[in-house]
Amino acid sequence: MTPHPLLIGLACLGLSSCAVAAVGAVGAASVAAVQDRTVGEAIDDATASNTIKAELLNKSGEKFAGVDVEVTGGLVLLSGRVNTPEDRVEAEGVAWRQPQIQDVANEIQIAAPGGFVSNVADEVITARVRTALVTSRTVKSYNFNIETYNGVVYLMGIARSAKELQHAAEKASVIGGVKQVVSYVEIRQPRSAALAPAASPATPAPKPAADGTSAPYQDELDGSYRP
Repeated sequence: MTPHPLLIGLACLGLSSCAVAAVGAVGAASVAAVQDRTVGEAIDDATASNTIKAELLNKSGEKFAGVDVEVTGGLVLLSGRVNTPEDRVEAEGVAWRQPQIQDVANEIQIAAPGGFVSNVADEVITARVRTALVTSRTVKSYNFNIETYNGVVYLMGIARSAKELQHAAEKASVIGGVKQVVSYVEIRQPRSAALAPAASPATPAPKPAADGTSAPYQDELDGSYRP
């Protein structure tokens, strides 16, 4: 979904980790201004994401080029593909070594490269899901990160209510080519809400109503995600 941070990480492999963090921090601060995350949270997430990507590519660009990394609220989502189970475990180990990380959701698949057509299809799905969320009157799209691999859509970020998360999942599930929607979204009241309580752990959203056209929606979080 987000190739630019990956390119930033690749370009900075020869530089210090501070340089990587600085590049990520600039974008993170501006993103946080419209999201229900603090600037500090956004910077920590961007720094961790860039660092993990850079370390994976530094270890082996050939083995880990197909791995995507997203970080939200200290939770790392690893998606994409590798060739062997050992590579999958190694990628997760790199993620866990980052000091800001609280949990790792390892959704990496053991599979052969999907090829150009498959990659383009996933990018198209991601773009269409993003458009559906942006045009929705019930979803604050800036709070959601979207990754797609092999037709499976992964949602990350912050929802202001279980109902908003359900709406986002429903919007994603009816996009053509989507096989399943998996949520790693945290439900949290907006920062601007008066007397907002402390942020609660992430909880799964209710399963959307079946209409015969939507893809399956995972209403239980992956076992590797332990809030």
